[in-house]
Amino acid sequence: MKLPERSELDVLMTTEDRPWVSIFMPTHRPGAEGHQDPIRLKNLVRQAEERLLALGVRTPDAKKLLGGPQKLLGDDLFWREQHEGLALYCAPSFFRSYRLPLRFDETLVVGGRPYVRPLLPLFTTQSRFFVLALSQQHVRFFSATRHSVTELPLNGVPRSLEEAMQFDQFAKPRRARWVQPAGAGRSGRAEGGGVYRGAGVESEASKENLLRYCQMIDRGLHPVLREQKAPLVLAAVEFLMPIYREANTYAHLIEHGAEGNPDALKPEELHRPAWRAVEPHFRAKEEEAVAKYSALAGTGRTSRDVAQIVPAAAAGRIDTLWVARAVQVWGRFDSGDGSVLLHDTAQPADQELLDLAAVQTMLHAGTVYPLDRMKAPGDGTVAAIFRY
Repeated sequence: MKLPERSELDVLMTTEDRPWVSIFMPTHRPGAEGHQDPIRLKNLVRQAEERLLALGVRTPDAKKLLGGPQKLLGDDLFWREQHEGLALYCAPSFFRSYRLPLRFDETLVVGGRPYVRPLLPLFTTQSRFFVLALSQQHVRFFSATRHSVTELPLNGVPRSLEEAMQFDQFAKPRRARWVQPAGAGRSGRAEGGGVYRGAGVESEASKENLLRYCQMIDRGLHPVLREQKAPLVLAAVEFLMPIYREANTYAHLIEHGAEGNPDALKPEELHRPAWRAVEPHFRAKEEEAVAKYSALAGTGRTSRDVAQIVPAAAAGRIDTLWVARAVQVWGRFDSGDGSVLLHDTAQPADQELLDLAAVQTMLHAGTVYPLDRMKAPGDGTVAAIFRY
């Protein structure tokens, strides 16, 4: 399963191509209800063609635009490799299909821009983090969200302690020697037993060498993390945790890591303990934002009014936005005078205004919290904190 990169989301959010057809539907693994999924898509494609024709698109052009989804209908291999949800984007010069670990309601949006809000849980900054999987034998680095994990290439970072020792001056590990307790006989046995001196049970190398190794890793990550603010989760065995923390200079390394040997873990297996470690961090951040909303309520720095929020988002004024994923608000936004016209149901040339607000907030480096339920501050479907 290949997840969309943030760069593809940026293309979706900023493209001038039109019209767009955005399709979302729940999918199933083979068996169960999976045999119904192509039928559901076929019905959505038919509805999309009808809406395109209603917008004045010629029949040949509508069929060409929907050629991508049409080809998928007969692709048995495609339907055998489904996940929780399917997202499709179609425009005259663009087609993408994404099999995703997100459960979608069946949704069809046809209009002048793609509908991206259902994808926001994959990209919003409050769920993005890094994972450093560290041992003496291997170093791996990942970018992750709540739903995904992707290994990133490492340049200028030693891949193991052995590799690091080839390029720097390390202290020679001390040989362990057995020290017999006083009174031991020829067998070396006595009450209390002997001890090893000169080597810690926690490491093959001295702490000095491990610290130097971790410092090299930290320096190598500087180009990757220099402009970042996402939290970093350390995945390592217990004795390496404090050594790396001593070497670390990245300000957003979280206090609790994913403890255990990460070497044998596949990325998706590593993702689960890493998410458990970082989830309290994200929950605390959102609680801080909710408390900030409550403190600013009544000062003009907050709003639950779509007609205020949409133009504020377009102007880059929104610091934090909460928006319910399953709610749609239709209307039109005039970027010239900032006016918003709301409709009870979608009209030709309408925009989905909550989607527009979320997209504009992200484009202006604001924070978006997509909500599975209607639990935005103030018990509404949308709420915002303004920067000014």
